[in-house]
Amino acid sequence: MSLFNTVRNTIVPVHKEGYPFVAAFFVASLVLGWIFKPLFWIGMIFTLWCAYFFRDPERVTPQDDDLVISPADGKVSAIQMVTPPAELDLGSEPMLRISVFMNVFNCHVNRAPMRGRIVSINYRSGSFVNAELDKASEDNERNGLVIETRHGQIGVVQIAGLVARRILCWANTNEPLDAGERFGLIRFGSRLDVFLPASAAPRVSLGQTAIAGETVIAEFASAKGPVISRRS
Repeated sequence: MSLFNTVRNTIVPVHKEGYPFVAAFFVASLVLGWIFKPLFWIGMIFTLWCAYFFRDPERVTPQDDDLVISPADGKVSAIQMVTPPAELDLGSEPMLRISVFMNVFNCHVNRAPMRGRIVSINYRSGSFVNAELDKASEDNERNGLVIETRHGQIGVVQIAGLVARRILCWANTNEPLDAGERFGLIRFGSRLDVFLPASAAPRVSLGQTAIAGETVIAEFASAKGPVISRRS
């Protein structure tokens, strides 16, 4: 039984949104293998990669309303004061933007950075340039959430990337969100922007690797004691 638990805890589950893609890759592998046997193994490598891409691991999220948690796995690609996108209706004053770039090997399940209530959800069509570029925040297809938190309204923007062609968001307006709660997914390479009031202080550095639902990327207060965590 202990061996079974070890195997079960080691294998990361695949998010249900990935089932059709994993199945399609597997069927394609069978067809290719029927044509030329070595192609089956090449196809299986891509099938395993697809399952890895859509993995949905558990994360242990600090439960503290003063902390801002990374909404995505990936590299911190920007930390700067900028005017938020107009569709978020967060005003014209500069806000702290922290961007996390996800490559095709990162987990792409997106999680809420703070606890609060969803005020609005705004989808915007656009192009598909490299999501690591700064202009992607303005030019690329994106979906923005505005969340009312203890420290005011914040913005979370899902940005499609060079090969991403589908932004998924299963959250709804007026619904509550817990910090670390899953709210969406972007397929195949993309980026998440978090817009915070100027009173927030960054707690990450450029180039740092962030883990969705776990890494603290900003904070509204300091000199605090231990915080509790929630596994999900």
